[in-house]
Amino acid sequence: MSQTTEKRSRFARLGDWVAELILVFIGVSAAFWLSNYQQHRQDAERRDQILGFIEQTLSKGIKSSKVNRAKEQEPEATEFRRAVDAGEMPPLRPFVFITDYSPSDLATMLQSGGVQLLDVQTLRALRSDESVIRWGLARMARYQKLSDDLIVPNLDKEISFFYDPATRKLRKQFEIYPKALEARVNFANELERTHTELLKQIQAERQRNH
Repeated sequence: MSQTTEKRSRFARLGDWVAELILVFIGVSAAFWLSNYQQHRQDAERRDQILGFIEQTLSKGIKSSKVNRAKEQEPEATEFRRAVDAGEMPPLRPFVFITDYSPSDLATMLQSGGVQLLDVQTLRALRSDESVIRWGLARMARYQKLSDDLIVPNLDKEISFFYDPATRKLRKQFEIYPKALEARVNFANELERTHTELLKQIQAERQRNH
């Protein structure tokens, strides 16, 4: 074999090796890109599922809260305050606040990857909403305990047990009752506000991601 032929053979082998290397590089890059693409799609689907769940829950909660506040909570608080101010000595009833809110539901969802998937603004709005819920529920629990301790055991007592007949005003230990009714309305208003803000943020994020 001549020297020229040997050089050509060597260059040919080198060319084949380079071509194989390029093919391997392209194959690895394509596999990496495909893996990233699939992961991105999975993350996008997971994000949309989380946002969709929160959006649906918020929409139902806002609607239910508005109806309950307008039909029950506000009229009850307003009428009781009016009657007390007029000296009518209206009867007291047990203060009850029922909720199906569970902080563990949100914590589980976020710990399962939600924190990494959601926008910072959405997480901030979510935390703000949760803070209002926790603070409000703590107040409602306090008022309900006071009601259980002071009002419920004495529901069979005469109205004079709760009011001073001379002034026709609530006795001091029972002044918490109208405050509890008004606090429940205020909590509903505040919750509707933060729910609405969070709902708008979630809808905006879903719109950006579609």
